[in-house]
Amino acid sequence: MAAHLSSGRVNLTALREAGRRELREFLDKCAGSKAIVWDEYLTGPFGLIAQYSLLKEHEVEKMFTLKAGRLPPADVKNIIFFVRPRLELMDIIAENVLSEDRVRSPLRDFHILFVPRRSLLCEQRLKDQGVLGSFIHREQYSMDLIPFDGDLLSMESESAFKECYLENDQTSLYHAAKGLMTLQALYGTIPQIFGKGDCARHVANMMIRMKREFPGGQNSIFPVFDTLLLLDRNVDLLSPLATQLTYEGLIDEIYGIQNTYVKLPPEKFAPKKQGEGGKDLPTEPKKLQLNSAEELYAEIRDKNFNAVGSVLSKKAKIISAAFEERHHAKTVGEIKQFVSQLPHMQAARSSLANHTSIAELIKDITTSEDFFDNLTVEQEFMSGIDTDKVNNYTEDCIAQKHPLIKILRLVCLQSVCNSGLKQKVLDHYKREILQTYGYEHILTLNNLEKAGLLKLQTSSRNNYPTIRKTMRLWMDDVNEQNPNDISYVYSGYAPLSVRLAQLLARPGWRSIEEVLKMLPGPHFEERQQLPTGLQKKRQQGENRVTLVFFLGGVTYAEIAALRFLSQMEDGGTEYVIATTKLINGTNWIKSLMEKLEPPPF
Repeated sequence: MAAHLSSGRVNLTALREAGRRELREFLDKCAGSKAIVWDEYLTGPFGLIAQYSLLKEHEVEKMFTLKAGRLPPADVKNIIFFVRPRLELMDIIAENVLSEDRVRSPLRDFHILFVPRRSLLCEQRLKDQGVLGSFIHREQYSMDLIPFDGDLLSMESESAFKECYLENDQTSLYHAAKGLMTLQALYGTIPQIFGKGDCARHVANMMIRMKREFPGGQNSIFPVFDTLLLLDRNVDLLSPLATQLTYEGLIDEIYGIQNTYVKLPPEKFAPKKQGEGGKDLPTEPKKLQLNSAEELYAEIRDKNFNAVGSVLSKKAKIISAAFEERHHAKTVGEIKQFVSQLPHMQAARSSLANHTSIAELIKDITTSEDFFDNLTVEQEFMSGIDTDKVNNYTEDCIAQKHPLIKILRLVCLQSVCNSGLKQKVLDHYKREILQTYGYEHILTLNNLEKAGLLKLQTSSRNNYPTIRKTMRLWMDDVNEQNPNDISYVYSGYAPLSVRLAQLLARPGWRSIEEVLKMLPGPHFEERQQLPTGLQKKRQQGENRVTLVFFLGGVTYAEIAALRFLSQMEDGGTEYVIATTKLINGTNWIKSLMEKLEPPPF
């Protein structure tokens, strides 16, 4: 089931096991049959840690989604609420508990599990509602880092970027530090810590303090990671705004991947039967899980979309040739061998059919005129063309009332590639947006300014060209089929965040001191002492392992670029990626938008 978690250089199954153990211990405290009432946002992340079968083993008989009103009927002894510490959820729980008590005999036990931390404010709210005493167990479940794949961990904290950069709330940074301490407890102390940005500095400080305060001092596990690199999202605001051009990146941009699952339009996946002429088409979206457990997906996920078609057609030939083998199987032994390979071949065939359908869906969009025009403008901005004046394409899109998020992504991208916009240009865009989409979006524009995505050019000097040239962020001769540089993930633009990781490994950040000073926040290095006997003596040809932690979110294109660096022959470094949230430009901008209702007149 979790084979894909142990396939990488670091076996992440141990982290998942630790999470499952903690969950089992809590469930066993509540003796008897159980029903779980879920905060809907948590069902996806929990699904990556524990399947329903594990819950069933511990007498979980029913599962409900948390909603107002009365709980659905269930003949169980325990009702357990799994929730995030949010005040609005406490009101719903109180309503559930109060309506329950009035109707039935008081034989039921209520319990509440806060994820990832208990909250005094929430408990006070339950007390004010008069239900706090109804809960026998009030505990917390620290789901800090969830293994998504063999080299990928995420906290799935949906508002981390907004909290850190707009609200100055460092709760998610505390959880990140706690998650890193858990990792070190399982995989050994990480000897070197590098970081860039204010949030990175905070996390490193918290880790050092936690280590000092942690009784029992030294960790006697041989370190698996050599280096930790902490990166603030606001050091590189450009990468999430640009359209990702890897296969996985495009699936996320167009359909959105939630906790490794994607929902796709069902028409493409209907089984084709002769003579039925397409009646009874399915109406439910097709839900697929995407991770490296699927051989074909592991091979194509990080390729530039233009290189995916040829891989799929090669695979189709191999599979049909394998099925043809059955005609040549003469002896019983040969037939037996063919039959033993059949399940694997059928799985490969269905996997190929699914990915061919997905690729067709994506191709319909990437070959459209609008996609091409949008990409052309993005690439002009990233290569430094006409970033200082109002863009005609953006203006046309506003006039035609294209989706607001698309407009905001383009305007923010232009602002980032020009180290801010001139007053005249910025005012023009703001006026156009507010007049077309409504004045209620003034708060959203304000948030984008606060986060540094949309800003006024304060000095007359634009630093972006210097950063672009020094860090080689734009490559004209990009090879999409057989890439030789990370810039293939955006067909020309090399993500700044990943360049920082690449240059840290070789030749080191001293070579780019000047550029580091231009980017926001401090850069630093810390060393953590290892007990004698645990210092690593690297074998000849053995790669270093670096954990790159993105504070504020990471895109699939950046992940693909880091995987590309891990696979380079002479790279010398393998990367494991951790983040507060897996993001794309759309859901990232959405998280910064304010929902202000327009006035009713």
